Amino acid sequence: MTPTAPRPLSVLTVPAFNDNYLWLIHDGVHAAAVDPGDAGPILAALREHGLLLTAILLTHHHADHIGGVPTLLQHYAVPVFGPRHDGIAAVTRPLSEGDTVDVPGLALRLSVLDVPGHTRGHIAYVRDGDAEGGEPWLFCGDTLFAGGCGRLFEGTPAQMVDSLDKLAALPPATKVFCAHEYTLSNLRFASAVEPGNEALRARVEADSAKRARGAPTVPSTIGVERDTNPFLRYAEPAIAAQLTAAGKLEGGEAPVAVFAALRQWKNSF
Repeated sequence: MTPTAPRPLSVLTVPAFNDNYLWLIHDGVHAAAVDPGDAGPILAALREHGLLLTAILLTHHHADHIGGVPTLLQHYAVPVFGPRHDGIAAVTRPLSEGDTVDVPGLALRLSVLDVPGHTRGHIAYVRDGDAEGGEPWLFCGDTLFAGGCGRLFEGTPAQMVDSLDKLAALPPATKVFCAHEYTLSNLRFASAVEPGNEALRARVEADSAKRARGAPTVPSTIGVERDTNPFLRYAEPAIAAQLTAAGKLEGGEAPVAVFAALRQWKNSF
């Protein structure tokens, strides 16, 4: 008997709260929920698309990423994958960098990266492109945003720089499934930081058009982020010069100090 070919995978966007994106990775039958901060939209999407939940994947402990887990577990007895060091009681399969996840019910293997900074134990999940033409994917929670990065609530600038450098090293075609629709706000800041970036200008136009017609700007790609996201471009001389001109730096600081000043400016922008 010829083995049945695995069903192709896709990612369903599930809006929640004011600006969150929850994600359902599915093959048309089974699904894994990524960062289900609210159970209601996930349950509705599962019903609408005729999907059976087989796993929950968490990136960090904030309530808008884990708040729906208890209710989902009342409906589905599934494993909860999540960071080993971020204090999430619901996690049944703790993970840290170097671990891999064979997602139950799906022909999907994810590798795990430690990406502290936003929280101390934050992790990200990476799907490598495969021989069957599968796309490379990144589920990065609140570490990397389209056009920005998360606030440093628990970690240090050096930790966040290291985390973002790991993500920037992924293949350019990697789709970035971040957790919030912050893109236009992030790009306004990016434009103030790097006004001469032509790729950024084109992105502002394209993403503004998406939002005008009600479409999400996420996922982006690692290649787009490398070209336009100031938090991946903190080592660019033009960005350091702009920070100095704005009085945020004295000039000549190390790259980590440039990043720290960039993040501090964004906090109050």
